Amino acid sequence: MTFYVENETNHAFSFSVQETAEKVAAKVLKFENCPYEAAVNLLLIDNEDIRTYNREYRNIDNETDVLSFPNIDYETAGDFSVVEKSKAECFDLDNDELILGDIIISVDKVKEQAQEYGHSELREFAFLVAHSMLHLCGYDHMTDEEAEVMERKQEAVLSELGIVRK
Repeated sequence: MTFYVENETNHAFSFSVQETAEKVAAKVLKFENCPYEAAVNLLLIDNEDIRTYNREYRNIDNETDVLSFPNIDYETAGDFSVVEKSKAECFDLDNDELILGDIIISVDKVKEQAQEYGHSELREFAFLVAHSMLHLCGYDHMTDEEAEVMERKQEAVLSELGIVRK
């Protein structure tokens, strides 16, 4: 797996962003039975910049904690067979990795929400990566049923990694 991380903030976490993101992403892909090596881009920015992205791409003029930009149009969430139909658009032709998409996380929101929910920044960051990875695998939370599926999967991933609320 290739996980490209770019931090456009001055904040340094007490954990390795790269290592944590890779570990969480790999676990999500294992749970989803992804048969391919994959690539993901992760951008860490502040509230002001994520508000700009949210306004530009979702027409929502508010800060948010995470944005996900899947590269794959799934017919069914977690069904990677759809990529066989469009290999040129879905794979990096240099290394044959499946390009899952982009994740943008607000570092400010990681800090704020960790404090608000009473858990570590590591737990909040890992949660946001798991949540976003599920979006990159085709899941959404537009209905209560969809939200329940995502919540169950997120908690299973984090629990197996030992990254739990304290």
